[in-house]
Amino acid sequence: MHHGKPYFFVGIGGSGMMPLAMILAGQGATVAGSDRSLDQAKLPAKFDYLKRRGIALFAQDGSGVVSGDQIVVASAAVEASVPDIVAAERVGAERMSRAELLATLFNAAPLSIGVAGTSGKSTVTGMIGWILHATGRDPTVMNGAVMKNFATPDAPFASALVGESGAFVSEVDESDGSIALYRPAVAVLNNVSLDHKSMDELRDLFRTFIAKAGTAVVNLDNGEGAALAMTLPADRLLTFAIEGEADLIARDLKEQRFGIGFGLVEKGGAPLRVNLQVPGRHNVSNALAAIGAVRAAGVPLDEAARAIEGFVGLKRRFELVGEAGSVAVIDDFGHNPDKIAATLDTLHAFPGRLLLLFQPHGYGPLKVMRRELVAMFAEKLGADDLLVLPDPVYHGGTVSREVTSADIVADVAATGRRALHIPERAAAAAHLVAEARPGDRIVVMGARDDTLSLLAADMVGQLGR
Repeated sequence: MHHGKPYFFVGIGGSGMMPLAMILAGQGATVAGSDRSLDQAKLPAKFDYLKRRGIALFAQDGSGVVSGDQIVVASAAVEASVPDIVAAERVGAERMSRAELLATLFNAAPLSIGVAGTSGKSTVTGMIGWILHATGRDPTVMNGAVMKNFATPDAPFASALVGESGAFVSEVDESDGSIALYRPAVAVLNNVSLDHKSMDELRDLFRTFIAKAGTAVVNLDNGEGAALAMTLPADRLLTFAIEGEADLIARDLKEQRFGIGFGLVEKGGAPLRVNLQVPGRHNVSNALAAIGAVRAAGVPLDEAARAIEGFVGLKRRFELVGEAGSVAVIDDFGHNPDKIAATLDTLHAFPGRLLLLFQPHGYGPLKVMRRELVAMFAEKLGADDLLVLPDPVYHGGTVSREVTSADIVADVAATGRRALHIPERAAAAAHLVAEARPGDRIVVMGARDDTLSLLAADMVGQLGR
């Protein structure tokens, strides 16, 4: 794609912004940006990496937006009062949202594969990208997480891949409604459950998304997904399920501590044994989604099955950070009821107490998910497990604090589970380190805050001391 104008990203370090900036830079565009975390001297390694990729960085004070020829890109979370946005208005620069720019690139690709759903988007996107790469199909991949298969010492923040073929793989976001912008050749729908919007809104968004696809790959194990699948003609639908009836089926699951095996059956075919290097039943479902997507794109089943065995996962997705004193510390992106439940189920398949530090990703999500979060923790926490909530992540701007971490903890504790509210995150982490004993697993959970990985690594160090 030809890029005639330079781009300026406001909030370039964000999980959705950084890979998009890297794709543009990899395609030869001129890219610059600013970020509040850069101004606060947080995560310097990330910004050093961007500079090494030829991306100019500026303070978020308007100094980088100087010309009406620039295209200023910002996420929905960036408010109009941010100096870079004020500067864009002053100089008459073209404005685009992150989603509008991504959708432009995505829709222009000859083979566009969009991954949607409440949970598992980043993992499925990474799996599809890896299968296409490993089978020589050279895709471009836009992900919201670092794909460990593509990360190297020189490229530690590999949340994007720039390929030469016409294949473009991307996760697409329903939280801001921007999923409506995408026209996928292949649409993947992992699942539909409560997260950022009401269920009625989610059903409408996902129904419209899969209706536009040449082929929709849908999870029949998810009741909402199965209902949406019934709205499509059979010749535009590829379904998957675990131990059920579908086009792709997983049978005979064998759990491992950091992996899982299963028998893969395509309708009418002989089973293939697949051994994943990522654990949990939910990752079997993710693997079926990815294999379904590449099957729709023309990859033979045996090639896809062999390739996915080489997928080693994503950063912050059930990532073992380290062990000290016979206590393991795991970093995980879990932040809604389904994601957290999947991680807890995977861990409870093996012995040991769970000590959870869950940092909510905002006050708004707490209000939307309060009842479902509490019910999930009441069901999934073991009698000896401990849940600690610090206050939600806050990056500035206006916010309503109607439901707080203290409210969630009070509700969970009322169900008889062990839960504490420790407002300051470092104190919450120190409490769990002090509580830990050999055989425990500490899990750091939350979204929209890259410094959680640093916290998890620091907890390993504290345990070692």
